[in-house]
Amino acid sequence: MAAVDIRTGILDAVLHIVATEGISGVSNRRIASDAGVSLGSVTYHFPSQSDMLRAALSRFAAEETARILELVEQYRDQDLSAEDAAAATESIAQDIAFVVERIAPFEMFVAAGRDHELHQIAAECFAAYDSLGVAVLTALGAPDPESVASYLVAMIVGLQLRRLATGIDNADVASSILLVLKGAAP
Repeated sequence: MAAVDIRTGILDAVLHIVATEGISGVSNRRIASDAGVSLGSVTYHFPSQSDMLRAALSRFAAEETARILELVEQYRDQDLSAEDAAAATESIAQDIAFVVERIAPFEMFVAAGRDHELHQIAAECFAAYDSLGVAVLTALGAPDPESVASYLVAMIVGLQLRRLATGIDNADVASSILLVLKGAAP
Protein backbone atom coordinates (compact mmCIF):
# COMPACT_ATOMS: atom_id res chain seq x y z
CA MET A 1 0.00 0.00 0.00
CA ALA A 2 1.37 3.45 -0.93
CA ALA A 3 2.28 5.90 1.84
CA VAL A 4 -0.45 8.32 0.68
CA ASP A 5 -3.06 5.54 0.85
CA ILE A 6 -1.89 4.57 4.35
CA ARG A 7 -2.04 8.18 5.51
CA THR A 8 -5.51 8.61 3.99
CA GLY A 9 -6.69 5.37 5.59
CA ILE A 10 -5.41 6.53 8.96
CA LEU A 11 -7.17 9.89 8.64
CA ASP A 12 -10.40 8.17 7.55
CA ALA A 13 -10.17 5.97 10.64
CA VAL A 14 -9.53 9.00 12.87
CA LEU A 15 -12.60 10.82 11.53
CA HIS A 16 -14.74 7.72 11.96
CA ILE A 17 -13.56 7.12 15.53
CA VAL A 18 -14.00 10.78 16.48
CA ALA A 19 -17.49 10.69 15.01
CA THR A 20 -18.56 7.51 16.76
CA GLU A 21 -16.73 7.77 20.08
CA GLY A 22 -15.37 11.29 20.35
CA ILE A 23 -11.79 12.43 20.49
CA SER A 24 -11.29 10.47 23.71
CA GLY A 25 -11.89 7.27 21.71
CA VAL A 26 -8.86 7.89 19.51
CA SER A 27 -5.95 5.59 20.28
CA ASN A 28 -3.15 4.49 18.02
CA ARG A 29 -4.11 0.83 18.41
CA ARG A 30 -7.73 1.52 17.53
CA ILE A 31 -6.71 3.62 14.53
CA ALA A 32 -4.32 0.93 13.29
CA SER A 33 -7.04 -1.69 13.65
CA ASP A 34 -9.72 0.39 11.91
CA ALA A 35 -7.36 1.52 9.14
CA GLY A 36 -5.97 -1.99 8.62
CA VAL A 37 -2.38 -0.84 9.06
CA SER A 38 0.37 -1.62 11.52
CA LEU A 39 0.73 0.34 14.73
CA GLY A 40 4.15 1.45 13.48
CA SER A 41 2.52 3.00 10.40
CA VAL A 42 0.33 5.17 12.59
CA THR A 43 3.24 6.50 14.62
CA TYR A 44 5.42 6.83 11.50
CA HIS A 45 2.90 9.10 9.77
CA PHE A 46 1.78 10.95 12.90
CA PRO A 47 4.24 11.36 15.77
CA SER A 48 1.45 12.51 18.12
CA GLN A 49 -2.32 12.34 18.37
CA SER A 50 -2.40 16.15 18.20
CA ASP A 51 -0.65 15.96 14.82
CA MET A 52 -3.16 13.33 13.71
CA LEU A 53 -6.19 15.37 14.82
CA ARG A 54 -4.81 18.48 13.14
CA ALA A 55 -4.26 16.54 9.91
CA ALA A 56 -7.78 15.06 10.06
CA LEU A 57 -9.38 18.47 10.63
CA SER A 58 -7.16 20.00 7.95
CA ARG A 59 -8.19 17.33 5.46
CA PHE A 60 -11.87 17.75 6.30
CA ALA A 61 -11.56 21.54 6.02
CA ALA A 62 -9.79 21.34 2.66
CA GLU A 63 -12.40 18.96 1.24
CA GLU A 64 -15.27 20.98 2.70
CA THR A 65 -13.78 24.25 1.45
CA ALA A 66 -13.44 22.87 -2.09
CA ARG A 67 -17.02 21.57 -1.99
CA ILE A 68 -18.37 24.88 -0.70
CA LEU A 69 -16.40 26.96 -3.20
CA GLU A 70 -17.93 24.87 -6.02
CA LEU A 71 -21.35 25.80 -4.63
CA VAL A 72 -20.32 29.47 -4.46
CA GLU A 73 -19.62 29.39 -8.20
CA GLN A 74 -23.09 27.94 -8.83
CA TYR A 75 -24.77 30.88 -7.10
CA ARG A 76 -22.46 33.67 -8.23
CA ASP A 77 -24.21 36.10 -10.58
CA GLN A 78 -27.65 34.52 -10.14
CA ASP A 79 -30.69 36.61 -9.38
CA LEU A 80 -32.54 34.75 -6.60
CA SER A 81 -35.72 35.51 -4.74
CA ALA A 82 -35.63 35.17 -0.96
CA GLU A 83 -37.64 31.96 -1.30
CA ASP A 84 -35.19 30.57 -3.90
CA ALA A 85 -32.23 31.47 -1.69
CA ALA A 86 -33.86 29.85 1.35
CA ALA A 87 -34.67 26.71 -0.64
CA ALA A 88 -31.12 26.55 -2.03
CA THR A 89 -29.65 26.95 1.44
CA GLU A 90 -31.99 24.29 2.86
CA SER A 91 -30.87 21.97 0.06
CA ILE A 92 -27.22 22.62 0.92
CA ALA A 93 -27.92 22.03 4.62
CA GLN A 94 -29.72 18.78 3.79
CA ASP A 95 -26.77 17.81 1.58
CA ILE A 96 -24.73 17.73 4.76
CA ALA A 97 -26.61 14.62 5.85
CA PHE A 98 -25.85 13.57 9.37
CA VAL A 99 -24.06 10.40 8.72
CA VAL A 100 -21.75 9.59 11.58
CA GLU A 101 -18.71 11.16 9.85
CA ARG A 102 -20.41 14.58 9.86
CA ILE A 103 -20.25 14.63 13.66
CA ALA A 104 -16.45 14.52 13.67
CA PRO A 105 -15.96 18.08 12.37
CA PHE A 106 -18.16 19.51 15.14
CA GLU A 107 -16.08 17.63 17.68
CA MET A 108 -12.90 18.88 16.06
CA PHE A 109 -14.17 22.46 15.86
CA VAL A 110 -14.64 22.28 19.62
CA ALA A 111 -11.08 20.91 19.89
CA ALA A 112 -9.94 23.96 17.92
CA GLY A 113 -11.17 26.04 20.82
CA ARG A 114 -8.58 24.29 22.98
CA ASP A 115 -5.78 23.93 20.43
CA HIS A 116 -4.63 27.23 18.98
CA GLU A 117 -2.86 25.44 16.14
CA LEU A 118 -6.28 24.32 14.86
CA HIS A 119 -7.69 27.87 14.80
CA GLN A 120 -6.43 28.70 11.31
CA ILE A 121 -7.69 25.42 9.85
CA ALA A 122 -11.16 25.94 11.35
CA ALA A 123 -11.13 29.59 10.24
CA GLU A 124 -10.48 28.54 6.63
CA CYS A 125 -13.44 26.19 6.71
CA PHE A 126 -15.75 28.84 8.15
CA ALA A 127 -14.44 31.37 5.61
CA ALA A 128 -15.65 29.03 2.85
CA TYR A 129 -19.07 28.81 4.51
CA ASP A 130 -19.12 32.62 4.73
CA SER A 131 -18.20 32.87 1.01
CA LEU A 132 -21.19 30.73 0.15
CA GLY A 133 -23.38 32.92 2.36
CA VAL A 134 -22.08 36.03 0.59
CA ALA A 135 -22.76 34.47 -2.83
CA VAL A 136 -26.35 33.57 -1.89
CA LEU A 137 -26.97 36.97 -0.26
CA THR A 138 -25.46 38.75 -3.28
CA ALA A 139 -27.67 36.74 -5.64
CA LEU A 140 -30.58 37.78 -3.45
CA GLY A 141 -29.59 41.43 -3.88
CA ALA A 142 -28.94 41.99 -0.18
CA PRO A 143 -27.07 45.19 0.58
CA ASP A 144 -23.72 44.55 2.28
CA PRO A 145 -23.90 40.73 2.21
CA GLU A 146 -20.47 40.46 3.85
CA SER A 147 -21.88 41.85 7.10
CA VAL A 148 -24.75 39.33 7.22
CA ALA A 149 -23.12 36.14 5.86
CA SER A 150 -21.39 35.05 9.06
CA TYR A 151 -24.68 35.36 10.98
CA LEU A 152 -26.45 33.26 8.37
CA VAL A 153 -23.69 30.64 8.61
CA ALA A 154 -23.84 30.68 12.42
CA MET A 155 -27.59 30.12 12.33
CA ILE A 156 -27.29 27.19 9.92
CA VAL A 157 -24.43 25.60 11.88
CA GLY A 158 -26.44 26.07 15.07
CA LEU A 159 -29.49 24.41 13.55
CA GLN A 160 -27.34 21.57 12.27
CA LEU A 161 -25.77 21.15 15.71
CA ARG A 162 -29.24 21.12 17.22
CA ARG A 163 -30.21 18.32 14.82
CA LEU A 164 -27.14 16.37 15.89
CA ALA A 165 -27.69 16.95 19.58
CA THR A 166 -31.39 16.08 19.63
CA GLY A 167 -31.53 13.48 16.89
CA ILE A 168 -34.61 15.30 15.64
CA ASP A 169 -34.47 16.42 12.03
CA ASN A 170 -37.40 18.82 12.22
CA ALA A 171 -35.48 22.11 12.34
CA ASP A 172 -37.01 24.11 9.52
CA VAL A 173 -33.81 25.52 8.08
CA ALA A 174 -35.57 27.09 5.09
CA SER A 175 -38.05 29.05 7.25
CA SER A 176 -35.29 30.22 9.57
CA ILE A 177 -33.14 31.25 6.62
CA LEU A 178 -36.07 33.04 5.02
CA LEU A 179 -36.49 35.15 8.14
CA VAL A 180 -32.84 36.19 8.00
CA LEU A 181 -32.86 36.70 4.24
CA LYS A 182 -35.99 38.82 4.27
CA GLY A 183 -34.37 40.98 6.92
CA ALA A 184 -31.24 41.32 4.78
CA ALA A 185 -33.03 41.88 1.46
CA PRO A 186 -33.45 45.41 0.09
